[in-house]
Amino acid sequence: MNANASALKRSSSLIATIAVAATLVTGCAGGAITTREKGAGIGALGGAAAGGIIGSAVRHPAAGAAIGAALGLGAGALVGDQLQGRENAAYDQDQQIYRNQQELENQRRDIEQLRRRPEY
Repeated sequence: MNANASALKRSSSLIATIAVAATLVTGCAGGAITTREKGAGIGALGGAAAGGIIGSAVRHPAAGAAIGAALGLGAGALVGDQLQGRENAAYDQDQQIYRNQQELENQRRDIEQLRRRPEY
């Protein structure tokens, strides 16, 4: 086995170990996966695929995949964070609308009660 094949095998083993460790950590996190985490995961997978393809063109697919995964993880986390921020803002707005609707219903009920009251 030549030095390049040995280095490629070590790099592949390292990437596989990192992928398994990331899967285990994510699986043990508990709770639902947030939008930020989904974005990071999709970015990492897409970056690793693109990096592997680009890396294979220069005869370093493992290094390309590792670099692509790191860059994709960062970019995906940023995009996911922005999306999650918008979801949180929309949720807060929905909650405010619900509270306003409840207040309107209470005021309508109070007005109806006042209308039914006999005048003195």
